Amino acid sequence: MITWAIAKGDERQLLAHWVADHIWPGAGRDFGNCQGMAVIENEAVIGGAVWHNYESDSGVIEISAAATSKRWLTKATLSVLFGVPFKEWNCQAVVMRVSDHDAPLHRMLKAYGFERYRIPRLRGRDEAENVFVLTEENWASNKFNRKNEVH
Repeated sequence: MITWAIAKGDERQLLAHWVADHIWPGAGRDFGNCQGMAVIENEAVIGGAVWHNYESDSGVIEISAAATSKRWLTKATLSVLFGVPFKEWNCQAVVMRVSDHDAPLHRMLKAYGFERYRIPRLRGRDEAENVFVLTEENWASNKFNRKNEVH
């Protein structure tokens, strides 16, 4: 069974390092001040997401994620992943940066309601960065949330 948990205390940095190590192996990068969510199957972390770079004045937060299994991204996980920033933190937009080379994630984010902005050379001289932005309105009206509304 797949479950999720919001990381608390020291778990936050452990999860942030786990996610960073899966995104940038051996780079020693981290997310600084962040919050995180672990996705667990059979008592092992199979996925994690980190909310970081929060801008309180603009109500925008960035999210980064990594996984060792495709099973991590369930409808329940998506609900928490984006429900927390929009419902609990009153964010008006969530940003995710993605490589040009991750076409499956591009498709999923577009289907979920994200808008894509491609910025040449943002990942280096020879690679663009794709900045995906999910507004609160697009999140609230996407087909995944409409199907799961509870009245």
